[in-house]
Amino acid sequence: MPAGNAQRLLIVGWDAADWILIDRLFAQGRMPNLRRLVDAGARADLSTLEPKLSPLLWSSIATGKTADKHGILNFVEPKPDGSGLQVSSSTSRKTKALWNILSQAGRLVHVVGWYASHPAEPVAGVVVSNLVQEGEPASESAAWPMPAGVVHPADLSPEVAAARVRARAFPRESLRMLLPKVDEIGVGEARVVTLTKLMAYAATIEASAHVAMNRGAWDATMVFFDAIDTVGHHFMQYVAPRMAHVTEREQRLFGGVMERVYEWHDACLGRLLETAGAGTTVLLLSDHGFHSDHLRPNLSDLPPERRMELESSWHRPQGVLVMSGPGVRRGAEIASPNILDLAPTALALLGLPAGADQDGRVLAEAIECEAPARIASWDEVAGEAGLHPPEMRQDPFEAADALKQLVDLGYMAALPEDVQGQLDLVRRESGFNLGVALMSRRRNAEAVVHFERLVAERPAESRYALCLANCLVAVGRHADAAAAAEALLAHEPANIEAKLLRAAALALSGDVARANEVLRPIEAIAASRPDIALGLANVLAVAGRFADARRAYEGAVARNARETMAHVGLARCQLACGGFEEAAGHALDALEISQAVPEAHLILGAALAWYGDLENARTSLGFAVAHGGGHADAHRWLALVAEKLGDRAGAEAARARVAEAIAQGGVSPRGDPFGPAEFARKHGLHAV
Repeated sequence: MPAGNAQRLLIVGWDAADWILIDRLFAQGRMPNLRRLVDAGARADLSTLEPKLSPLLWSSIATGKTADKHGILNFVEPKPDGSGLQVSSSTSRKTKALWNILSQAGRLVHVVGWYASHPAEPVAGVVVSNLVQEGEPASESAAWPMPAGVVHPADLSPEVAAARVRARAFPRESLRMLLPKVDEIGVGEARVVTLTKLMAYAATIEASAHVAMNRGAWDATMVFFDAIDTVGHHFMQYVAPRMAHVTEREQRLFGGVMERVYEWHDACLGRLLETAGAGTTVLLLSDHGFHSDHLRPNLSDLPPERRMELESSWHRPQGVLVMSGPGVRRGAEIASPNILDLAPTALALLGLPAGADQDGRVLAEAIECEAPARIASWDEVAGEAGLHPPEMRQDPFEAADALKQLVDLGYMAALPEDVQGQLDLVRRESGFNLGVALMSRRRNAEAVVHFERLVAERPAESRYALCLANCLVAVGRHADAAAAAEALLAHEPANIEAKLLRAAALALSGDVARANEVLRPIEAIAASRPDIALGLANVLAVAGRFADARRAYEGAVARNARETMAHVGLARCQLACGGFEEAAGHALDALEISQAVPEAHLILGAALAWYGDLENARTSLGFAVAHGGGHADAHRWLALVAEKLGDRAGAEAARARVAEAIAQGGVSPRGDPFGPAEFARKHGLHAV
């Protein structure tokens, strides 16, 4: 097996870290440790998955697999005995994580603070689970026993216990660094108490990482910090420019917290690098970004249930990725990395193969070693991998502190008082998260089953109904989609998203006149609602009103110049009107923001095909399939371009994929005047 270039690999997770804020700090000469890593290595936007919920995403990062494969579907799960809830656990993960694979391959690996890592798995190395801070006593001087299952090996538990940082003993000078006006505010103020608690946990994670790394030789260490995300949900609202609901005094007192939290992480990174030693290869990443500008949502006046629905709207789909050190190509341009790519890339850096069942790719353009050929699956490799035995179903201690924090952050509604109500809520929400994960991967036919079940149970729950209607549109069940939207409107007559979905379903079924009736009142308020511009534009395009759609897409771009799907929409409108050069330009605008946009590659390929640039068209269409192969039109275009080039085998292979894509939900909009059907007719090719 070929050796990788990384002799020692440090993976650092910063939940919700975002380049927009980091680059602002870089411009001010701040965050020097991260800056040095970037200058010596490579950086990129890191695309996330849906739903943007941390336990699902960090489990995907650790496994290289989507949530339906790894099995972590929520922040919490039922206890094995049905007596209540517990924080999602390592015993629920259905596949090996990086630490299991590395342990099985004879590498020494440490894991600290990772989501869903409790109880600690018996790997070859150290594991400190994400419940290390659980159970801090009310009294600063009271004993704080380490709960069972937090530390592996167990004999290291006293040392980790001693390293924990109590929130009630958080050093005042450290708090003042984060919040210079703390004396004016008062240490007992609720927001100060929250900040202290969250940063004490971050300090405990750092201290535990040093304990693990100082234990002796190691090959890989994985350390996860959640503070940028958790603090962000409380304090990003105070960042300038001032939001409407924030007072001038609040911004003066709390406005610098987020920047200082980033600086704390940078200083922590410097200390971790010093402990790791020279010659360590570093992967630093976040699972998604976090809005810090005019796109921040105002959730301050919402009831808890609505806040739970919308809390993830704080999250930008682009996170951060930094690769630096031995084995990394300095200045490499990393092509559209996704969080699924981290596990295969980490394995390659250490000279190990990825599994064919891992959904990500090796970021070969950024590393100097050649990745070993993939094996079928690490799950099929026998041997000791530090996994819990299959029959293990631990009844863990009551994780009340961790559950309460999830409610405080808005990730969960206040739990019902009865146990059955709690279990039913978590079952529904986990099923919803699984449906969203499937839908986001264009597996709409599978997702429909989950959403139909949820809507039957909770017909007035807008999230369930809207996702069902979207999936029904995607699989071509337009009448059913319209009915689903109408059923929701009976409960929520003012729901604009439901109205847009109803209009889209009507237009796709051929009833454009009724679709326009539904759209008319929405268009009347569009000027005062820039947040609906993108959704409105999409439906106008489906209805064939390309000039009106173009104006709405331009409004969406004016609101957010980095909204890739608005650029894609402009490209689609131009293509539909025969503006092939303009369509290609807009598609390239979208791809400049992110290469991982299959629709942009698809439209670029279609425009190039109409130009007659067939070889480049095939390349672009190949990217469309690689980044989101479930779209039927990508395969249709590939078949036509291959046939035009005389590649009969390629054409047949692409044709064979069309039916599969349609079955999963890759149905194209109707009536595209410059779509593949018209291309086939004009060039005398076989329609697909």
